[in-house]
Amino acid sequence: MPADDQDQLVTGVPTTALPAEPPDRPRSAFHATRAQRIALIIGLLVVFWLALQLFASVLAPFAAAAVIAYALDPASSKLTRLGLPRGVAALLMILAVIAAVLLFALLLYPLVIVQVGLLVNRIPQYATLLQGWAREVLTDLQQNFGPEVVNDKIRDVVSGQAGSMLSILLSTIAGLIGSGFAIFNLLSLTVVTPVVGFYLLRDWPRVVAMVDSWLPYRYRGVIRAQAREVDRILSAWVRGQALCCLFLALYYAVGLTLAGLDLGLIVGLTAGLLSFIPYVGSITGGVTAIGLALAQFSHWRGIAFVGAVLVIGQILEGYVIYPRFLGDRVELPAVWVIFALFAGGAAFGFLGVMLAVPVAATIGVLARFWLRRYLASPLYLDPPSA
Repeated sequence: MPADDQDQLVTGVPTTALPAEPPDRPRSAFHATRAQRIALIIGLLVVFWLALQLFASVLAPFAAAAVIAYALDPASSKLTRLGLPRGVAALLMILAVIAAVLLFALLLYPLVIVQVGLLVNRIPQYATLLQGWAREVLTDLQQNFGPEVVNDKIRDVVSGQAGSMLSILLSTIAGLIGSGFAIFNLLSLTVVTPVVGFYLLRDWPRVVAMVDSWLPYRYRGVIRAQAREVDRILSAWVRGQALCCLFLALYYAVGLTLAGLDLGLIVGLTAGLLSFIPYVGSITGGVTAIGLALAQFSHWRGIAFVGAVLVIGQILEGYVIYPRFLGDRVELPAVWVIFALFAGGAAFGFLGVMLAVPVAATIGVLARFWLRRYLASPLYLDPPSA
């Protein structure tokens, strides 16, 4: 990698675009103590936490716009090097994203609506099948373990509640999708995000240069090195994971539809898009697809086709797609990503999910940095006293 590329900051902006460090940097009349530095860091973290608590409900479009600007900055920078003004390059990239999303939505909207209607109409059928399955399982348990373990009353209650729980769950999901709050959030994301994303993408190099100029002189080199490490890990995860999700969504949607599964399009798209959470997309898609196949097909051939699609998808995901687009560049353990996503969602909802991976990557880089410092420090290396 060229030296200029290695000296880039968080967004890939070369250091030549940053303000040069003045040779005669200002000298303060006093030296900051360790307590003052710690107090400053704690104060910034408290302000950041309070801002998230106060404005979490309106920050989602801005966080999404920042993610888009971060992902599209390398392409915009290439267009700028080809001679286009930065504003024109940013506008072209945002328009390309909008066109791709609209084309995707227009092509899939009729199919998705048809399958959603099919799902709603089949809720009573699935509830009846679930009741029968629960009754059969409990009957087998009663025969194997005796009526003192599973009596008739428990069997009737569980089998009856199984169908009711399914109906309530599906009705709740449909209500959430059609609620006014969800529609408002969707409109705010679709309208505000492209506008904010354009301005952020246009001004990204200046924003990075401005933030770089605020870094304390004493720790500027260390902070830049850690920022480059965070950028390396985060850019590989964001761009690689986006491509992986896209390929898996297309594969599962097409494969399950060709296998004859009635709701294969929705299940496949959901499994692919949820694959950014390790194991969650695969498990959710696999269990849902097999369950629907058992309810739909009366012969094992259709179930075997659905199972083959899922197995081949796992092979492609583990041995082709993920090694090709992610490889060993992402130093984010799967357990750490899962915890970060669920913790962020529990704390701040959709905003927390979007901020989870950047925060997790930053914490991971800082933890490795301080671990290296500790292993090279006298605190670890000093031998025990005689």
